[in-house]
Amino acid sequence: MRYVVAVAETGSFTRAAERCLVVQSALSHQIARVERELGARLFDRTSRWVRLTPAGEAFLPVARQCLDAAERVAAEVAAAVGQVRGRLAVGVIPTVAAVDIPAVLREFRDTYPQVRVSLRMGASEDLIEQVKDGSLDVAFLGLPPTAQPEGVRTRVLARDRHVALVPPGHPLAGRRKVTLRRLAEEVFVDFPAGTAGRLQADQAFSAAGLTRDVAFEVTAADLLARLVHEGLGVAMLASAYAPRLPGLITVPVADAPVRIEYLAWSRFTPTPAAAAFLSILGTPERAG
Repeated sequence: MRYVVAVAETGSFTRAAERCLVVQSALSHQIARVERELGARLFDRTSRWVRLTPAGEAFLPVARQCLDAAERVAAEVAAAVGQVRGRLAVGVIPTVAAVDIPAVLREFRDTYPQVRVSLRMGASEDLIEQVKDGSLDVAFLGLPPTAQPEGVRTRVLARDRHVALVPPGHPLAGRRKVTLRRLAEEVFVDFPAGTAGRLQADQAFSAAGLTRDVAFEVTAADLLARLVHEGLGVAMLASAYAPRLPGLITVPVADAPVRIEYLAWSRFTPTPAAAAFLSILGTPERAG
């Protein structure tokens, strides 16, 4: 199953053999053996490409589940004798500010060196779904007060207000405070419409009876900052995160929207690695 997953993910028998640390002939032989046992071909292949057959498409997600289950068994047995190992998948929004993620991961790595950690960045709504389906063990979210995470366990990490970000020399750069009505006169750089990172500002302007022009939509905070620095628009981000974007001027907003940062994890029993990570974050958790 590992070999089949490796070929599907790399699109190559050669690269899959390199990943699995075996010779290609051995990998090909084992996959052929699986195909004979199943009575179906899992891959269509030529000298140039490898593609999953319909049977392969059906086999792949189940194979991944089986491999995850086997790894969970090994991790649980290790935990029973005082060891924490396995995998930890952590999701973060681009503008997480309540927790110093690199510092926490360093502490976790120093304490549990046998755990392999994967870090994924995404929008809050996507991260919630990945926690629910088991793709992520924990996630750091940012949501407006009107949006409550559902289907997961959560802990509030921080509440923060947005500030305006403008480039040096901008007419608002010298202001001690600005209002949403004044900001509505500006062109904006923001996250994509419909995402939680965008929703906070959209709701605030809508509640004030205002509309604004979002000329640029981006998915990364560093790119947002670069566009603002080039004078292509202004932006609004959480005040705790804004200092991480050098070269921009921060202006308090009198009627600013609020963002709540959450730690989210599964409602079901966490893996030993996830339980250890939650403990480091001050959220001991063993039972779902």
